[in-house]
Amino acid sequence: MTEPLPLPIVDISGLESARPADRLAVAQALDDACRRSGFLYIRGAQLDPAPGERLLATARRYFAQDMAAKMACYIGRSSNHSGYVPAGEEEFGGGTRDLKEAYDVNIDYRCGEGRRPLLGPNLWPDLPGFRDDVLAYYRHLTAIGRQMFGAFALALGLDEDHFTPHLRHPPNQLRLIHYPLDRTAEDRPGIGAHTDYECFTLLFATAAGLQVLDRAGAWTDVPLVEGAMVMNIGDMMELMSGGRWLATTHRVKKVAQERYSFPLFFTCDYDHVVAPLVPPRGERRYAPLRCGEHLFHQTAQTFAYLKARQARGELVLADALPLGSFGVQA
Repeated sequence: MTEPLPLPIVDISGLESARPADRLAVAQALDDACRRSGFLYIRGAQLDPAPGERLLATARRYFAQDMAAKMACYIGRSSNHSGYVPAGEEEFGGGTRDLKEAYDVNIDYRCGEGRRPLLGPNLWPDLPGFRDDVLAYYRHLTAIGRQMFGAFALALGLDEDHFTPHLRHPPNQLRLIHYPLDRTAEDRPGIGAHTDYECFTLLFATAAGLQVLDRAGAWTDVPLVEGAMVMNIGDMMELMSGGRWLATTHRVKKVAQERYSFPLFFTCDYDHVVAPLVPPRGERRYAPLRCGEHLFHQTAQTFAYLKARQARGELVLADALPLGSFGVQA
């Protein structure tokens, strides 16, 4: 007998339809799933597995290189927080360093005007096919993400194109994450407990290990579902929904097998100010936030190279919210 899935699943194929009623039906299903859980699965005709398969093969080639080759693109050398993230670079509260390595990619913004800490040209490794395969996946998921923004708008009772003017150059970040299997390593998490800072995340992973904190405060495993991606609500969508949808705290436990994970984090333009779009629910009240500023400030509280810049006085975070300000707390 098949075990019931711990999270809801939503078919988003209707977002491709020319019929408004079909798109509204998806939005209603999305709203119901997000109110029950900030994590869910999505599947749909628009999800093409081919870009993900190519990305996985490219990630395997990249992370198989020696450390010197990978560190040639160390993220601390970039102008827009892109590049290689060695194990131990990130720390999510509690002083525990994550047991993973990653390569972070942003929008690859090349216009001189409007530069921000997360907007600029990416740092690319000298590995044949890497840039092409990564950008192909980035573009494929970005198109689906724009459809999801339309569905979220409908779910909140807004015009379907409400978010469109605010998605011109968003600092959406794609992470290629490698969780190596090391049976001799200390028992520490692949990634510590946190909420995502952006509006929402679309995730493709190759193995189990992800856990979410449910509304009762218990950790629940998230199994893989063939043909589906994981989606979760982030800080800024919790804020815009007035708490209707809560960002969900999650983590990756110590992996039982080598694992690759490719989350793409979706946000609005850097200078767009987000505020509740519907009346807040419950007792929690939300102050407006500037999208990119919130994202950068949260990032700067977890990355070693950005913490070092703060310690030297080169970087000052004004009015940064402490980590863990959103979602259900452990």
